[in-house]
Amino acid sequence: YCVPICALKGDNICVISDKMEWYSGPSLLSLLETIDAGKNNADVPFRLPIQWVNRPSRIFRGYCGNISSGTIRVGDAVISSLTKKRSEVKEILAPNGNIDKAVPGLSVTITLADEIDLSRGDILTKDPHNIIPSNHFASHVICMAEQKLIKGRPIIVKFCADETSGQITEIKHLIDINTMTKSPGDELSINEIGYCKIVLDRPTGFDSYNENKITGSFILIDKLSNETVGAGLVSHSLDRSQNISWHGMAIQKEQRALKNEHKPCVVWMTGLSGSGKSTVADALEQKLFALGYKTYTLDGDNVRHGLNNDLGFTESDRVENIRRVAEVAKLMADAGLIVITSFISPFISERDYARQIIADDEFIEVFVDTPLNVCEARDPKGLYKKARSGQLKNFTGIDSEYQKPKNPEIVLNTVNKPPEALAEQIIEYLIPKTKL
Repeated sequence: YCVPICALKGDNICVISDKMEWYSGPSLLSLLETIDAGKNNADVPFRLPIQWVNRPSRIFRGYCGNISSGTIRVGDAVISSLTKKRSEVKEILAPNGNIDKAVPGLSVTITLADEIDLSRGDILTKDPHNIIPSNHFASHVICMAEQKLIKGRPIIVKFCADETSGQITEIKHLIDINTMTKSPGDELSINEIGYCKIVLDRPTGFDSYNENKITGSFILIDKLSNETVGAGLVSHSLDRSQNISWHGMAIQKEQRALKNEHKPCVVWMTGLSGSGKSTVADALEQKLFALGYKTYTLDGDNVRHGLNNDLGFTESDRVENIRRVAEVAKLMADAGLIVITSFISPFISERDYARQIIADDEFIEVFVDTPLNVCEARDPKGLYKKARSGQLKNFTGIDSEYQKPKNPEIVLNTVNKPPEALAEQIIEYLIPKTKL
């Protein structure tokens, strides 16, 4: 039995399971003495996360993994947690050869009586304790890195052998490990614990942590650095994936493109405040409109008057601002339009999220590369002056970071060229991309 320790304070230890409580050294021993030593993972429903599909030849297909819980015998009926395909165990191969029964902690290769659709990340289970896959769940999360965990920022969520993209959609509250009191918050700093809702890009098999310590725990990985930035325990599924489904429409993007006589795309313009994004975007749309293209421009200030008027300029609000804009741009591209976005969009992870959800060949990142000193000299809205005087906090380029694009499709230099010439530079790139 393993007690997850989440914090130390002097001689006291904070233990997290279905609840969080402080225990002193002696009382922790008392807690451990109450645990039924006879209860172990063998008494929990069977779970075999598939780590590798072993197929050395066309006549052999083995499913390899470490048994997380429960027992399995030759002849047992099993079911895939993701595809719901069923079969029976034909043989169990252990390190020392064939066995009739396998127990938790043993690494095995299982062959089945039927060839069913199983791949890495799937979980073999048994009725009536099968997993219902979900893409939305509540959990306790601890931040393990200097980088803050912010709601809306794309991350990798890794369960056992399965991993998928996801994001924290809500931080319900933070938990003070000194007093165990709850407080509101919208981000997690290093060693902070929060009760969060997480959404995944696709349904995934998992248990609650109370039901299964292995399949009910996960880690969070930064998509850019590949650093482990957090860990969590599943509280319960929120059943989102069972309640909604995509409704296919008869009119698709391809038909809209034919009607518009051009392919859709998203021209994602990023750069510092005062770099000239909105001016170039306006010139670009005028030229495209005159050429007969169907267009729409999403401008940062304009969107904040309506759709995003509830957001401020903290890092978490900036992340949510760009997430919403990316989703709107995706819908407009699906409508067949050439969408021009003009946002500072300071963080690489959010711009990568936009590229990820929009078809890659339809996403064109345009870096409006204007030096900070030039932007500050222009200062068309007087924002740099306010930021320098301390009247305006979290201003990009002054006290909030701007992360330059690494491989943008287009780089614009607004110092040496007028907006009309820069718009033409984009159009030269667009015409071949949008031709049917």
